[in-house]
Amino acid sequence: MVQVSSKLLSIDEFVARYGDDARYELVDGELIDMEPTGPHEEVAALLLRKFNVQIDLLNLPWFTPGRCLIKPLGTATAFRPDVVVLDRAGLAQEPLWQDEPIITLGTTVKLVAEVVSTNWPNDYARKVEDYAALGIQEYWIADYAALGGRQFIGYPKQPTLSIHTLTEEDVYAVSQCRGQETIHSPTFPDLKLTAAQVLQPGLSS
Repeated sequence: MVQVSSKLLSIDEFVARYGDDARYELVDGELIDMEPTGPHEEVAALLLRKFNVQIDLLNLPWFTPGRCLIKPLGTATAFRPDVVVLDRAGLAQEPLWQDEPIITLGTTVKLVAEVVSTNWPNDYARKVEDYAALGIQEYWIADYAALGGRQFIGYPKQPTLSIHTLTEEDVYAVSQCRGQETIHSPTFPDLKLTAAQVLQPGLSS
């Protein structure tokens, strides 16, 4: 994660200049270069494919946008999730959607997934807080390179998939999968994947 400029940007400035550029997101007015790698994109693509298969099989009114920002209202922040599953039923209540692919309501989001790169502090701390505050029910952190701090993925560090599910207290409960452990997703209960299939690009067909 690299702060690109010392000049703080408003949401409008960010959307106008970088809204179409998947490399950047905005955190408290700071322009952040997310520095994606090849393996990062492989993991994100696998998740996107697996989620879309489930959506099709269950004939759900959901979709995975190619470009989308999640903007907590009242902040100069616009997260650009690696993968997000949206519910079409919620779009009518979204104040910005008709003009820009920007989501402000957690009820529109069925699941969001972040693939960890050098921006891991945001993924494990800031986004956990903001996604929970928005009411997003399920949040995945796919740490394929074991970049996260020991307090988040343990020691010795190893590739870890962390699945956060929102509790009645509006905080996340976290379950973690590694290696051949099976993933359990409340949003996609029929998803048949192990952590290794997600975290090791090319292992899953």
